[in-house]
Amino acid sequence: MKLEAKWKAVSLRKKGLSYNEIRKNVHVSKGTLSVWLKNIDLTQGQQKKLLKGLERSRYIAAQVKKQERELRTRTLIEEGRKEFPRLIKNPLFLAGLMLYWAEGDKNQAERVKFTNSDETTIVLMMKWFREICDIPEEKFRIALHLHNLHFRIDAQNYWSKITGVPLKQFHRVFIKQSSLRQRRNVLYNGTCAIVINNKSLFRKIIGWKLGLSDYFNITPRSSTDRTRDF
Repeated sequence: MKLEAKWKAVSLRKKGLSYNEIRKNVHVSKGTLSVWLKNIDLTQGQQKKLLKGLERSRYIAAQVKKQERELRTRTLIEEGRKEFPRLIKNPLFLAGLMLYWAEGDKNQAERVKFTNSDETTIVLMMKWFREICDIPEEKFRIALHLHNLHFRIDAQNYWSKITGVPLKQFHRVFIKQSSLRQRRNVLYNGTCAIVINNKSLFRKIIGWKLGLSDYFNITPRSSTDRTRDF
């Protein structure tokens, strides 16, 4: 029975059929087909036809993934928008959202990132991420930016105490060279960036921002502007 299946597979392959097409007629795994058909040479025409079919399959698969991603994005944004009327009753929610709207990352990579040098603001945003956004502690990452004149060995320890995030979750400190010859503020501790790689939260924040726009009846310049700023 298996020998009969093998000869059928060989015959179909010689006609230029792809593995997927062959498997519709011969019910074996791709691994088995690879062993059976590894010595079958295809003509140039057959190779071009298979390549064209493969490219089309990849294109279709990519289009499907794109549509699924866009649907998930729209769904999360709309969920956030609908949540806004309930969440606005919480002062912490509104304060954090306004701060993120002003200072948060709005990059195309859909990464949640908030950067500031004021420790009180960082404390507030950590509280917002923990209590409003419900971010697990292990998901927080901290990135520090300092000028070389302000570099301090204990900078990471300082911001670890402020954020409550352990040092093992800190990125390498980014040190920027300064043209200044002396410090203007000897107490400056650099800027602290709270980083959360969570696309779902990024999209939810967009929805909250749109809910805020609806609440205050803020009309965007065009329909595309409703997500451009995030």
